[in-house]
Amino acid sequence: MNIHTPLPMTKTAPVAAAAGCDRVQRTREGDECGLANTARRPEPVRYAADRSLRQRLQGSALLLPLVTAMALAGCAGLPDQRLANEALKRGDTVLAEQNYRQLADLGYSDAQVGLADIQMETRDPAKIKQAEATYRAAADTSPRAQARLGRLLVAKPGSTEAEHHEAEGLLKKAFANGEGNTLIPLAMLYLQYPQSFPKVNAQQQISQWRSAGYPEAGLAQVLLYRTQGTYDQHLAEVETICKAALNVTDICYVELATVYQKRGQPEQQAELLKQLQAGHARGVISAQRVDSVARVLGDASLGKTDEKTAQALLEPIAPGYPASWVTLAQLLYDFPELGDVDKMMQYLDNGRAADQPRAELLLGKLYYEGKMVPADAKVAEEHFKKAQGKEVAADYYLGQIYRRGYLGQVYPQKALDHLLTAARNGQNSADFAIAQLFSQGKGTKPDPLNAYVFSQLAKTQDTPQANELAQQLEAQLPPGQRAEAQRLLQQEQAVRGALSQNTLELHALQEEDGEESL
Repeated sequence: MNIHTPLPMTKTAPVAAAAGCDRVQRTREGDECGLANTARRPEPVRYAADRSLRQRLQGSALLLPLVTAMALAGCAGLPDQRLANEALKRGDTVLAEQNYRQLADLGYSDAQVGLADIQMETRDPAKIKQAEATYRAAADTSPRAQARLGRLLVAKPGSTEAEHHEAEGLLKKAFANGEGNTLIPLAMLYLQYPQSFPKVNAQQQISQWRSAGYPEAGLAQVLLYRTQGTYDQHLAEVETICKAALNVTDICYVELATVYQKRGQPEQQAELLKQLQAGHARGVISAQRVDSVARVLGDASLGKTDEKTAQALLEPIAPGYPASWVTLAQLLYDFPELGDVDKMMQYLDNGRAADQPRAELLLGKLYYEGKMVPADAKVAEEHFKKAQGKEVAADYYLGQIYRRGYLGQVYPQKALDHLLTAARNGQNSADFAIAQLFSQGKGTKPDPLNAYVFSQLAKTQDTPQANELAQQLEAQLPPGQRAEAQRLLQQEQAVRGALSQNTLELHALQEEDGEESL
């Protein structure tokens, strides 16, 4: 092991970003056979989608016999894309993949895209490459694939300037073909890579979209405020934008809940929640959206919490939307007065039974910290490993277990591998841990060069501990190593290019029009 030498630049694992590729397709009204129609879309979008459907029907010799068979057989035993969409929305990837694959084999481009969406959800670099290839193969005829590929390229770490311009072209083309969730990633593209688009002013472009009356443009404006860190200064405008778009873009429930929580307006919040619950009861608002709003209510960083209301929102939807079991468990973790350890374990068992990696992560944290259960590093390690690759924090905690010697000895190389993966996927606290690893030298030789590099990266946390360590290590760095330290720092920052913390924190804009983003 040669841990004390400057770090090589290893492969970066892709990370979820606000304006990326969707993993859940919109549920549309359809006939009994699962053939989607576009009756609920605005007129221009509907016509574009109808043209796209006709093109697909005309372009594939396999589809006409299939449609005829559906009409004659009443669809018995045939794969169903609507069923696949709903299964994926519930988190049942097995059923979704089964139906998507059968339809994809018959030549349905939307089903091919659905398969690729499932591959994106794994966050496995190899499967993400497969998904990118699938999107590319379908992009010539499928506006949905164009939009997905464009969003993937926007979120792709270390993407090239050529890919930035490719993403712009794909997103514009998809928008012209009636696809939603294209203006927000376009705005993100311009905000993240201004050097690739020197003639584009993001604010001016968003203002033009808003003047043209595109509903998505208002959310692009909210995105700009979040990215620039000026969200709190524009709460009134965010409220105006989202009130106007609430009936067509239900992500605005999350934004309005955030605004009312930041302002401390419980009456407005209560009225919003009534609308949310009524919409969910009518089937026009997804359980996922209800879950997102409940998370806002339990987020202390946004203002005074309303954890009891959050719990009341989540319990009815959890049986049909298993991710909410984990959100409920997280509420009990943050607010133990809401229930005892038995209720916590019941929530987590339900989540684990539905293969929710967040459940494994939270259970690992309980044993790691000794909160509500006896501390047990070995059990914690087992649960973190099950969440690894799907939850960024799993690598962080595994790195800490190995760095701190919780299993009986320090494993410095394993600690570094996990912490570096977490850091490059946006876990700020991992940089501080790596700086400690290199500066303290537990189990390995101290390395002031790499200690300096990661302490500088950790300064983005802006905590007293991180700032103090960075100042201390900067003073200790030999003058002869400063130029090399700056080179390594810039190299590491370049690897993380697309992993802006502002981007990662745009949780409320990860979804648009019912679709979940990469």
